[in-house]
Amino acid sequence: MEETCLLRLLCKYTQTLISPHRSQLFVGESVSLRCEEDDSSDGWTVTRSTSGGTRTKCVADWGRKDGSSCVISFMRTWDSGVYWCESTGGAASSSINITVTGGAVILQSPVLPVMEGDDVTLTCTTKTSNLSAAFYKDGSVIRTEPTGHMTIQNVSRSDEGLYKCNTSQEEETLLSKLTIIICNHISLSRPPASLKISPHRSQLFVGESVSLRCEEDDSSDGWTVTRNTSEGTRTQCGAGWGRKDGSSCNISSVRTWHSGVYWCESTGGAASSSINITVTGGAVILQSPVLPVMEGDDVTLTCTTKTSNLSAAFYKDGSFIRTEPTGHMTIHHVSRSDEGLYKCNTISDGESPPSWISVTGQQVPCRPVSTQQSASVQHSEMSVTTWLLEEDEGKERNSWCRQQNSGQRIHVL
Repeated sequence: MEETCLLRLLCKYTQTLISPHRSQLFVGESVSLRCEEDDSSDGWTVTRSTSGGTRTKCVADWGRKDGSSCVISFMRTWDSGVYWCESTGGAASSSINITVTGGAVILQSPVLPVMEGDDVTLTCTTKTSNLSAAFYKDGSVIRTEPTGHMTIQNVSRSDEGLYKCNTSQEEETLLSKLTIIICNHISLSRPPASLKISPHRSQLFVGESVSLRCEEDDSSDGWTVTRNTSEGTRTQCGAGWGRKDGSSCNISSVRTWHSGVYWCESTGGAASSSINITVTGGAVILQSPVLPVMEGDDVTLTCTTKTSNLSAAFYKDGSFIRTEPTGHMTIHHVSRSDEGLYKCNTISDGESPPSWISVTGQQVPCRPVSTQQSASVQHSEMSVTTWLLEEDEGKERNSWCRQQNSGQRIHVL
């Protein structure tokens, strides 16, 4: 897509850039991370959370700091984790996930969210060459590519998910999450529709009943639950699956092939944010938040069977966190560094599927200054709502905008 989203929200913006531009790295590679900011006086520093430490800054036993950049000359597996930029005032950029593997194969995929409508190429590669590989999304095979390159054309929200590749030598990469953002209409107000699920969890046992509902401001838009699974792409409730009841959809007995990405779509083509649903034939699930969690909140993860909670070990991004005898693990005052892929493992009943937890920035009361302003996007126009804080239009506004930029996954240039 030719359009580039050029949006100014009367605030400053900082993002974390990485070179080489990929989220998976081999052991021994050198990596450079840089905070690209509008105002260097804010003192931005690359910060990370790994299995070795939480919220540690560059030069605290890792990396070499050079202004707002950080260089790690020799990556190890324990350097895997979440990286972001943090200012002296405590503001934070959006985060990126870096995975360092001791294996022979990695999946090259976009580090930052991809604009809806763009083409995305995933590459399965070793240190020296690309290989014939099978590509997977959310555990389901997509196709095999003899050159090791797979291109997804005109990406949409239904393409969001966890990707990996597997070579003919039976070597498999780690998972990479692909995130899609929409830039045809941007506002920091509540989205026109959101998808609700009951029971309120993203992991389900085979045979359970589930109800999905589009909660919308305007029912005249004709919102319908839509999904992308291994059985079909962008299929709507009632078209071979589910029972449609207005803007709701009921599935009486879910199966493993119901696993996938679900969202609400209007007759005009607008889409809500999506949720990932995993249906397992196993004995254990991880109960975790379906929607993004607000920064500063407490989050409880529960490892459970159909009948009870179990003593369980909890993991984030493949690294052990701790064992909880009751099967409940609470993360207090979550921050951006807590974003990641979680799972649990029991002694008696096995392991749960993984679930992704997203963290969004806190909101501050604000008022619209002007609406329907025209912002040039190269050769097209988009509608933008601009916001100001009710109390302070200075430094506090800039801090809030940074939180919103990262929380809403909007590229602000």
